[in-house]
Amino acid sequence: MTDATPVAETATAEEIAERVNNRSQRPDSAAFKAFITSQWGPRPDLGVEAGAAAPFTAERRAQLSARFPGVRLVVPAGSLKVRSNDTDYRFRPHSAFAHLTGLGTDQEPDAVLVLHPTAAGEGDPGADGTGSDHHAVLYVRPLAARDTEEFYADSRYGEFWVGARPSLDDVTTLTGIEARHVDELRDALAKDVGADGVQVLVVTGADEAVETLVEAIRTEAGAEAEAADEQLVEAASELRLVKDELEVEQMREAVARTIEGFEQVVRSLPRAVEHRRGERVIETTFDAHARLEGNAVGYETIAAAGEHATTLHWTSNDGVVRPGELVLVDAGVEVDSLYTADVTRTLPVDGEFTDVQRRVYRAVLDAADAAFAVARPGSKFRDLHAAAMEVIAARLEEWGLLPDGVTAEVSLSAEGQQHRRWMVHGTSHHLGLDVHDCAQARRELYLDGVLEPGMVFTIEPGLYFKSDDLAVPAEYRGMGVRIEDDVLVTADGNENLSAALPRTPEDVEAWMARLRG
Repeated sequence: MTDATPVAETATAEEIAERVNNRSQRPDSAAFKAFITSQWGPRPDLGVEAGAAAPFTAERRAQLSARFPGVRLVVPAGSLKVRSNDTDYRFRPHSAFAHLTGLGTDQEPDAVLVLHPTAAGEGDPGADGTGSDHHAVLYVRPLAARDTEEFYADSRYGEFWVGARPSLDDVTTLTGIEARHVDELRDALAKDVGADGVQVLVVTGADEAVETLVEAIRTEAGAEAEAADEQLVEAASELRLVKDELEVEQMREAVARTIEGFEQVVRSLPRAVEHRRGERVIETTFDAHARLEGNAVGYETIAAAGEHATTLHWTSNDGVVRPGELVLVDAGVEVDSLYTADVTRTLPVDGEFTDVQRRVYRAVLDAADAAFAVARPGSKFRDLHAAAMEVIAARLEEWGLLPDGVTAEVSLSAEGQQHRRWMVHGTSHHLGLDVHDCAQARRELYLDGVLEPGMVFTIEPGLYFKSDDLAVPAEYRGMGVRIEDDVLVTADGNENLSAALPRTPEDVEAWMARLRG
């Protein structure tokens, strides 16, 4: 018997891609196009003014310039990323791009910052007015004219869909950087590139299309970079190890908004107890605040009640919140400049710690205070963790939780480390544009680095006893405690930027009682 069903022809990749727009019913008649592109009044002025970050970003670019004389440096903002089918995630520029341009929030998809090499000292000036070795140009997609199809038909970039984009002049005014159309990028990158000419480096991991373009230009010119792209990534990351005055100001703002969010969380706890997904009540309370008072959360909020607090990165937040248990809330507001706080408090759900909860909480707090004591210029970054671990190991020995015959001293040795069963993470990480900032910095400048004024990092020891942990008595099981603060190194010590959020068990209880009336 012959099957008479016709076999469909295989669609091309282009046809499949076009089907993304199956829902579109936009007219394409000549009459429609003529009418929609006519009879528009003057666009309102966007009111763009010089950004407060401009003098600071000029100095940052000058510092980067000094590390790569004669090399063309390419720093992409990144492109829009698809969330599902034809909808995109809210755009966030790459942190290196934001740091060097001052652009934040959702600015500017597809933009590329290029530092073009100049003769020594003839480039853009830094903070002291001395010329650098590079001239910066921002290649952006500017506002399209109203007689173009982009104006009404492009759902990613069109004014009808996403609002008016800044003009080239607007971008220059805002950033203090010369702005040119992104269509000029390829020719600009290729200029004078060759085996004996200009070398080109690109920050990788931001925009695959720009990376591919740079590699194609190198190949066509027969040029090999004398330095690897990773060196530019590394340098851009290390540039953020010490924060300038504006960055510290933004960190203070992020922490202040975060503290407000924690206050709202405390007020939400009775509602969280009543809801079958009480952790989500906590999460959405904080996240709504972050969106209203900042750009968003700086990372996925952890709202971990009871046993869930022993999972370090618990973000499902779909559990119940029970009286008598603890809830660990790890959250941070990212402000419009994209700087984020990162704070953790472990709260008794009904406002009072039990004796065993208080015991564990106090041990973690003492470990944090030990780290604070060495957070000063001249100390090494790794000293923070070592100080906290001395307290943790001693307390576990005191409670009889270390294995038989293992003292705190033995556990602290490189061959021991038994105490780390209950705290497998580190005590600190740098903080700024990324919640784990400066992550691409060299080990000798990060983990083995010496603390300097202007560095900002977390101090966040913890103890985590899983519900099925047979190495501890039952009274400890199913409990996780972490206390995390954001710390600024000063000339003579440190400042706890999040100190306004209570830390001691007594202060936490009094604070919660006051907020809940």
